[in-house]
Amino acid sequence: MPNNTILILIAVLIGGVVAAVAAYYIIRFMRGSIKMTLPQTGFNPGQNITGSFDLETKKAIEGNKLIVSLIGVQVTEYYEDGKKRTRKREIYRNEVLLEDAKTYPAGHTSTHQFEIDTPNTNAPEFMNSAIGKTLAGALQLLSDRRTRLKWRVEARLDAKGVDLATSKSVSLSV
Repeated sequence: MPNNTILILIAVLIGGVVAAVAAYYIIRFMRGSIKMTLPQTGFNPGQNITGSFDLETKKAIEGNKLIVSLIGVQVTEYYEDGKKRTRKREIYRNEVLLEDAKTYPAGHTSTHQFEIDTPNTNAPEFMNSAIGKTLAGALQLLSDRRTRLKWRVEARLDAKGVDLATSKSVSLSV
């Protein structure tokens, strides 16, 4: 009987986690959406990323800020105790503020243009900065075939409650 109780408890916990994740995405969907367009997805050091996104609200939203970010994540795969593990660490973030705190009414639609810089790894002043040194260290680790950099552009309406966000993967030849 105790074995059945443990199995039932585990099933209830897993069901609760699945229900919570589903509820989060349903609430997010009911609040609105962001759809991003990027004319290109491959970039060189120091090149600007340009694009746009459409913001649509289904319910009134109290926004804290509307931002676009270029995010670099170092992904390392390794084996531990015979199992493949993945470790992710954000090593770069460049945010551009598009709008400060604002209330978006239900049914609001708008298109936002943006431009965000990629890191200019060829510039000496960048390589001498703290972020440049961090990126250089990460690039040295990239010689290990199990480590790679993943880049994405993210548009986010930071709001009270659940945020609206979307992202697109991009490639940078840093």
